Amino acid sequence: MDRELEAHEIEQVQARLAERFPQLDRDVIEAAVRLAHSEMTGDIREFVPVLVEHNARDRLEAIAAQDAPEAAASETAASEARADDARDGG
Repeated sequence: MDRELEAHEIEQVQARLAERFPQLDRDVIEAAVRLAHSEMTGDIREFVPVLVEHNARDRLEAIAAQDAPEAAASETAASEARADDARDGG
């Protein structure tokens, strides 16, 4: 695989991961993809995009899982605030 095609496929990987993890900042997704891509140093490049996607996806799933309790807590607080407003007539 030539470098130009590889770069194009890595951009597609990043786009797919952005769709899969809409709750994560695009900079986080880009960093995960760049890191995964930088770890692929071998001469055989045919499977690099696939390996990068798997590696970056695993990292992003871990990040999303860490963020999930915080997001759930924020949503709970927002729901409680709406309920308080409703009870207060606001």
